[in-house]
Amino acid sequence: MRGILASSIGVTCAAALALPLAPPAAAVAGPAPTAEAATRAAGTADADVPGSTQSLSLRPLGGDRAAGTVVQGLGPRTVRQFSLLGVVWDDPAAHLDGLVQVRTRSVTTGDWSGWQDVETHNADHAADPGTPERASGTRRGATAPLWVGASDGVEIRVRATAAPATGAPDGTPAGPATAPRSAAVPLLPAGLQVELIDPGEGTPPPAGPLDASRAGETGAEAMAASAANASLAPLGATEIPALSRELTERELLSDRGAAAPGARQAKPYIGPRPAITTRRGWGANESLREKGFSYTKKVKAAFVHHTASGNTYTCSQAPSLIRGFYRYHVVSLGWRDIGYNFLIDKCGRIYEGRAGGVAKPVLGAHTLGFNSNSMGIAVIGSYGARKPSGSAVKAVSRLTAWKLGLHGMNPKGKTYLTSAGGNLYRKGKKVRLNVISGHRDGFNTACPGGKLYKKLGSARSTAARYQGR
Repeated sequence: MRGILASSIGVTCAAALALPLAPPAAAVAGPAPTAEAATRAAGTADADVPGSTQSLSLRPLGGDRAAGTVVQGLGPRTVRQFSLLGVVWDDPAAHLDGLVQVRTRSVTTGDWSGWQDVETHNADHAADPGTPERASGTRRGATAPLWVGASDGVEIRVRATAAPATGAPDGTPAGPATAPRSAAVPLLPAGLQVELIDPGEGTPPPAGPLDASRAGETGAEAMAASAANASLAPLGATEIPALSRELTERELLSDRGAAAPGARQAKPYIGPRPAITTRRGWGANESLREKGFSYTKKVKAAFVHHTASGNTYTCSQAPSLIRGFYRYHVVSLGWRDIGYNFLIDKCGRIYEGRAGGVAKPVLGAHTLGFNSNSMGIAVIGSYGARKPSGSAVKAVSRLTAWKLGLHGMNPKGKTYLTSAGGNLYRKGKKVRLNVISGHRDGFNTACPGGKLYKKLGSARSTAARYQGR
């Protein structure tokens, strides 16, 4: 795997903290580039690879530890253009107990934004304990990513808060591993860096069949990622086309018949296959991820997430956000691939996430403790205070009606999954869950945001209706 730097952990999904920071320094029209900003960059900015990652180490900014004002960060500075950012640190088992705020300078207007919160709790999106991906040794702790749009300047402040006292309720985020759980002295994880991600332009791939010899292709990995969907679309397709319910049923019965020739097939409960933008369609650089694919046995449940990355994007920018998430997950956090199995934008478009085939039970890294026998669907945006669009909720219903139908699951039903370990359920515990669950049902987290979570009942009913139940 090329360009891997490290991995992720943090501890929930979207509860924005409200600690005030010291007011920003006076607005700077254009700070001169620093040597650090010009030279510190992750080793993934090759001229022939779209996109890049700049990694800038945070510095102490003073404060009084006894008074709870330990602060690290960077003053305003000019950097190479980027659109997505996040903060990472060395130890994936450490938590960032505090507030992260950034402001950025727009490439278009040259103006500096106000301070924006970065969601610090992100540990619940990760590979399960005991899996090779979890034990890879490349992972880092991390915040959620934040989409800021095309920017060429950044300023950041990270303020520590005291670690929870001994005896805090289960599920309360612990302090950094370097501090005793009973300590009241605020600390920050070691090795804090801000990752500034340019997702690249995402030039549409050339028309026609996928050809590894054509300039700009990524060779065997691109061929393999596309071939994983070969039964659904031609090699090199940028979209898997939608099918009617009748054709979807016929396709499923044909597949089942091939497995058991001559067997009598009952009419399946399955929703019509929705259109899905492939990895090639959103511009995945297949050379970044690990080679090969990882599968679980089946898909018994769908966990719905939000990306906690903000709502300022346009739907035409969604592929750029996904390329940014992908680069952040793989290059900055050290995962084998993007964590989610599918992503949905606010216009209701569905995108293939982790490689391996959209109809197959691909093992993701989305719901710590419950990645086996499940899939993760991320609605792009932050839905703690803002309602998701009707189009996005409908897309959740359409996608789950189809994918869960492939595995004989009722979207309105319940199922049992075995926990691999987390802050709600011990390892080995069999947990009864909704077939369509929110992330918070398997982990103590705010994800997928209260406003999206409230829509899951409607999504279940609609998905069941699409299945003909």
